[in-house]
Amino acid sequence: MTRSRTQKTADFLARERHARLAEEASIDAELQNLLNAHRLNEECGVFGIAGVGEAAAIAALGLHALQHRGQEAAGVATFDGELFYSERHPGLVSDAFSKATVLERLPGDRAIGHTRYSTQGGPVLRNTQPLYADLVSGGFAVAHNGNLTNARTLREELVKHGCIFQSTSDSELFLQLTARSHQLRLIDKLIDALKQIEGAYALVALTNKKLIGARDPVGIRPLILGDLDGAPVLASETCALDLIGAQFVRDIEPGEIVVCTEDGIESVRFAPTRPARPCVFELIYFARPDSIVDGQSVYELRKRLGRRLAKEQPADADVVIPVPDSGTPSALGYAQKAGLDFELGIVRSHYVGRTFITPQQKLREVGVKRKLSVNRSQIEGKRVVLVDDSLVRGTTSRKIVNMVRDAGAREVHMRIACPPIEFPDYYGIDTPSRDELLAATKSHEEMRAEIDADSLGFVSLDGLYKAMGRTHRDDDEPAFTDHCFTGDYPTQLTDLQRQSAKRSVAQLSLLAETG
Repeated sequence: MTRSRTQKTADFLARERHARLAEEASIDAELQNLLNAHRLNEECGVFGIAGVGEAAAIAALGLHALQHRGQEAAGVATFDGELFYSERHPGLVSDAFSKATVLERLPGDRAIGHTRYSTQGGPVLRNTQPLYADLVSGGFAVAHNGNLTNARTLREELVKHGCIFQSTSDSELFLQLTARSHQLRLIDKLIDALKQIEGAYALVALTNKKLIGARDPVGIRPLILGDLDGAPVLASETCALDLIGAQFVRDIEPGEIVVCTEDGIESVRFAPTRPARPCVFELIYFARPDSIVDGQSVYELRKRLGRRLAKEQPADADVVIPVPDSGTPSALGYAQKAGLDFELGIVRSHYVGRTFITPQQKLREVGVKRKLSVNRSQIEGKRVVLVDDSLVRGTTSRKIVNMVRDAGAREVHMRIACPPIEFPDYYGIDTPSRDELLAATKSHEEMRAEIDADSLGFVSLDGLYKAMGRTHRDDDEPAFTDHCFTGDYPTQLTDLQRQSAKRSVAQLSLLAETG
């Protein structure tokens, strides 16, 4: 009887704990939605290394440096010469791989890893990468950053022919298409798969004998090659090389596959050479300030954007304040060019993990204040220029402007270090639909009124390119993937076009029925 009561008590406590954790997770998700409403959410980060001891530990370090590219989940896959091993966990890299016991379950001298922010496929464990499959030629693990614009079309066709998918992520297509190829060599199977895929991707893969990297034909997503004491390293950004003490070798070219084996590194082209169009938001927003992207210091570029913004959109003000953290370099450049004081008038909290607030209404009341707080001593009585990297929906920008007003600012002038975002992204950036984008639905004056600023200014598209040392049109083609500003998408959007066609047919059918 005593054991029965004890068991019942334990079961009750377990249910209560489960319910409490579920409630906390729900509150955390709502909080993140509130905090992220104004911004472009991250993509993913990839990392790979071969020929080193404790490869998993090095991969985990590399992923830690790429944590800013995705915080939903992290995973590492390794190979020890006989077997593949995999650990995939929700949350941050430090949470998933800080314990020695986890790394001990990942033996081997080669590894690939991934930090995830979901753009296709929900945030569930089966979508966490690296993904793995046993092929005829042996094991094949894949980690992917980007978004495939014909994923739904390919998936429907494969399912019709009997393919069974284990995830809802578009990344699984790399496995499925490679497995179905009739080519003999695995590298040729992968090339066969890549030729069927549209969109943006930076890919790292691990086989029994090879570490492989591949970049999409126009180079929308970044991928670099490094060297750690003779061991090849693949990563999304140079900041990952810096943390592990590796040297930068070069960027992987658009449409290139690199194959790393014990015999060296082989380069294979799978797509015709064409002008590269890297994503402009890597430089504006996504990449870490200490990274070098396409030969440019991200930090210095963002300062130049701020200086250009000050030239194009001056303000009669007393102080320049960044919206942390990504707006800081641009704000510094703005202040230097305008001859104004630069102050940290808004302080960002980096510790907004598990919430201690239970009632949902209290969460809504606190909102963005848990993430950002004002430094009243630098704001009160002053005319303030707020500098941010982008303006998406405007929801949180309005809250920030009002926070600064409530702290005693006489005037608040908002300046944005990129052009107005008028078009959604389909290449791995989690942007809203077009009817949710402020610049796509409202005039300049309506946007200013929406965020309650005294004035609003954006850097021009021409100014953006000049800050990058480029002209807008090089050889009649943009130097960057800048479709969010222009609507000029660099690849086919097959899934979107099919969806639009189906919608048009449905509307015509409805008209016919009602007419």
